[in-house]
Amino acid sequence: MKASCVVAVDQGTTNTRVLVVDSAGRVIADSARELPLLYPRPGWVELDPERIWADVRSLIGESLSQSGCSVSDIAGIGLANQRETVVLWERSTGRPVSNAIVWHDRRTTPMCQRLVADGAEGWVRERTGLVLDPYFSASKIAWLLDNGADLRRRAERGEICAGTIESFLIFRLTGGVHVTEPTNASRTMLMDLVTLAWDEDLFELFNIPRVLLPEIHASAEVFGETKASLGLDGDIPVAGALGDQQSALFAQACVDPGLAKNTYGTGSFLLENTGAQRCTVDNLVVTVAFSAPFGPVCYALEGSIFATGAAVQWLRDGLGIIKSADETAELAASVPDNDDVWFVPALGGLGAPHWDPEARGTLLGVTRGTTKAHIVRAVLESIAYQTLDVTEAMAAAGRPVSELRADGGGSANEWLMQFQSDLLGMPIDVCATVETTGLGAAYCAGLATGLWRDQREVARLRESGRRYEPQSGRVDRRQGHARWKEAVERAGHWAVAPG
Repeated sequence: MKASCVVAVDQGTTNTRVLVVDSAGRVIADSARELPLLYPRPGWVELDPERIWADVRSLIGESLSQSGCSVSDIAGIGLANQRETVVLWERSTGRPVSNAIVWHDRRTTPMCQRLVADGAEGWVRERTGLVLDPYFSASKIAWLLDNGADLRRRAERGEICAGTIESFLIFRLTGGVHVTEPTNASRTMLMDLVTLAWDEDLFELFNIPRVLLPEIHASAEVFGETKASLGLDGDIPVAGALGDQQSALFAQACVDPGLAKNTYGTGSFLLENTGAQRCTVDNLVVTVAFSAPFGPVCYALEGSIFATGAAVQWLRDGLGIIKSADETAELAASVPDNDDVWFVPALGGLGAPHWDPEARGTLLGVTRGTTKAHIVRAVLESIAYQTLDVTEAMAAAGRPVSELRADGGGSANEWLMQFQSDLLGMPIDVCATVETTGLGAAYCAGLATGLWRDQREVARLRESGRRYEPQSGRVDRRQGHARWKEAVERAGHWAVAPG
């Protein structure tokens, strides 16, 4: 009996989700679990890799049970993952040797600043498409090797593996296959964007032994089988992986140059498909969008915004002024404007297009008349203004965005989406399936195992949910953006980099 479904693991920063998707692209099961972030010091952010693995194992079982599918119905498992987060683990056991360092951790700021001062920034950017910033994986791996008991010596002997989250999960799922693929490898700052191969000069720059890193395979490929790792009645092919933002780009059917999407999650990530062209933009990054079997390698221009949904979580968990994110739309709409209250969500520095690791969250314009509605509105507006900053940088690079496809939890906020459309002066098309990241992983696995023929067939599966058109006169874009830029300037270079 031919397999008719795929399983998608969407391993994100604050939760892990597992979908079962049928051949028509419908989600027939969806299980999720929150993931607690760890903050051992200011600017440091970690995750427990064993907790991630345990959640993945149990959620796969839950989703299969929920779907009513048997192992024989599943063509393969695809993975989408938070990208730059890194794990080190024992090659012999698969056990992590430390917590994972999360993508928005800033502990390696001094290392990156030294490399910039030494003149490495230009050639690193040319080779990798990335800004020399703690956001990317290489400096994190180097830090772990230098700060773990005996880790560097063990690594040089080949006893330790290093990788982004999908590599760690593939290793555990397959019982020892150590691989990655280009969309994730392109985020490590260790891969050459042209050759799609590891670069020896970059290993030398960061003092990282090559033996740690996985082999780079195609994004949609059968890497191995689950063996006994899931305790199921049979094995399932592990058949594809994509970095979470590229996965969403693919699920949003942005398969042609010029199409763009923004994922409103913990952070926001705006990617524009540039086809075979590798654009060079000073304050944005170039990344691999798709690789085989999609045909020739396809690139994307990306603006990485570090804190958007995280700022809403801070309102809930840090300040306690909302009980759930669902309240924010009504609160924002309850006041006619922000009353000149501005919030810069630099909770762990600012990403594109500002790239200031020492910026910190800043609330400006508070008066005795400021209410929680004004603060909530300022937080939602900050999400939209950061997106405007990125689209303006893309336009300045000759890559203007004419329509934005939206997904992620924030895309369900009707007030935010309408404000975003008004501010950008362009339509916002929200996908019918908010959790597109998992869908992209499902499509990748389905392509690798023959459930779908090609990317055009997959693109036809996308369904539009709600479309927002700009409403003239609702937002004074010029004055608001000028005021926003003033707020960003005041938030900049506030923190002393951790040593």
